[in-house]
Amino acid sequence: MPEQTNHNNINRFNGFGNLYDQNRPSAPTEVVHLIEGYLNNKPELVVDVGCGTGLSSFLWLGEARKVIGVEPNDDMRSVAIGKWKQLQKPEGIEFVKGLSHQLELSSASSNVITCSQSFHWMEPASTLREFARVLKPGGVFAAYDCDWPPAFRWEIEELYLNLLELGDKRARDLAGQDKWAQKRDKNQHLHQIRTSGWFRYSREIVFHQRETFDAERYVNLALSQGGIQTALKLGASDILEAAEEFRRKTEAAFNGQTLELLISYRMRVGVK
Repeated sequence: MPEQTNHNNINRFNGFGNLYDQNRPSAPTEVVHLIEGYLNNKPELVVDVGCGTGLSSFLWLGEARKVIGVEPNDDMRSVAIGKWKQLQKPEGIEFVKGLSHQLELSSASSNVITCSQSFHWMEPASTLREFARVLKPGGVFAAYDCDWPPAFRWEIEELYLNLLELGDKRARDLAGQDKWAQKRDKNQHLHQIRTSGWFRYSREIVFHQRETFDAERYVNLALSQGGIQTALKLGASDILEAAEEFRRKTEAAFNGQTLELLISYRMRVGVK
């Protein structure tokens, strides 16, 4: 994998770790139930790669004997470590700096490897080879992502998606080509797992959960997207104007309410 691509993908997440952590969905407990079903046991070691601020790592506290969150971005990882310290450093979890295709872990050491909202930032062939090396026989790799945005009103969802599209476009317009992050198609995850040759069984599972949102969280969830943050850092003033319009209309739609909204997830599983 080109080193420059690594660098750009990592830097995309600089500077908004707290915004990300406070507004992104919680990792669903359904992930634990499904993976433990495939293991037919509780895992000894879970490695959460591209763990960001640890939302998907803390999920395993009390379920696995040990959890290792691997995150190359210093800003994101520092938020995870800060939360870990606030919990008075519970035993059984740690956060380390690392890349998906170069894990500093022994071969056949882990029962589970997860990628929550992160596998599309990784070069799949070298990453899956490394995951297969680290997983024990019968171990489970799970890449899971949610569909944006949370289900609400179609007019607000359309504004949300338009804002994301504008952010991605302006980020690419304003950054030189050598600074572009490389985001891969999530719809190819299952195909990549199946054709890698490292997994005896694979499938996709769709599930849902509900989370509470007010207008502020719904807007901030959109603003926590990397494309928007990149465009803002590069000085795209039109993003601010579009975000303000999105905020006004979202606040009017919520009308001061806090609502439970449905979030859909897609998890691609490979069993070694």
